[in-house]
Amino acid sequence: MTTMPRPLPEALKLLPHGPEFRFLDRLLSLVPGKEGVGEYVVRGDEYYLRGHLPGEPIFPGVLLIEAAAQLAGVIAQNDPAIPSLPGLKLTALRAVKILGSARPGQTVRLEASITGRLGTLVQAKASAFVSNTLVMHADLTLSGTAEDSSAQS
Repeated sequence: MTTMPRPLPEALKLLPHGPEFRFLDRLLSLVPGKEGVGEYVVRGDEYYLRGHLPGEPIFPGVLLIEAAAQLAGVIAQNDPAIPSLPGLKLTALRAVKILGSARPGQTVRLEASITGRLGTLVQAKASAFVSNTLVMHADLTLSGTAEDSSAQS
C-alpha cells in the first residue's frame, strides 16, 4: 500500500540537511519504512553547475548518490514502527555504478528501498533514472544516533 504520511517539506525535516543541500523536489510514492520514489529537477541555476564542466554542465554523479540517500532517509525516517534516528546521514557505499548523469532541465527519478536495519544502521538499495534510463545504482548505508543514548551512566 502506497501512502503519503506527511508533505515532503515536513518529511525532509527529519534529515540533517539544510534547504540548500536537498535533492528531492517531490515524493511520487512512499511506503513508510519500505520503499519510495521521488524526483529532483536539475534547474540549471545550481551554484555547483557553474564549475562542473563549464559550458556543458551536468549534475555530478556524487550528487545522484546523495539524492538517492536522501530519499532512503525519508523512507526510513517515516517508518511508523521505528523511532526516527537523529542526524541520519550517508555513511557507506557499496556496488556503486554511475552510468550517466542529468543536465539542466532534466528530471531525475529516484527509487529506493530499505533492505535492512540494525540498531542505528539502515541499509538501502537505490537507483536514479533520467528519461527512464538508469544513470546510477548503489547499495547505501545510513546511520544515525539512538534517541535514548544519553541515559547511560
